Amino acid sequence: MDNATVPVLFHMNAELAFNFEKACQELGLTTSEAFTIFATKVARERRIPFEVAVDPFYSKQNIARLKKSIAQMEATGDAVGEVDVRDALC
Repeated sequence: MDNATVPVLFHMNAELAFNFEKACQELGLTTSEAFTIFATKVARERRIPFEVAVDPFYSKQNIARLKKSIAQMEATGDAVGEVDVRDALC
């Protein structure tokens, strides 16, 4: 077989596609690269081979929230308060 590429078309829920693309970006991958990694592993191992996960602490939303909290503390001199972790995971 040669190394020519072919288009592959499939359908998924729009929300899932959005969230998948977002996760891929956080991992530094395009959706095409992520699917190619997955397809390569499945073809080689003949099984669903792995889990790829993002640590929610390093998400753009959480980093933005932390920066906002730091700015508020610096501006007001307040102490660090409790954080609802569900807010960080959204």
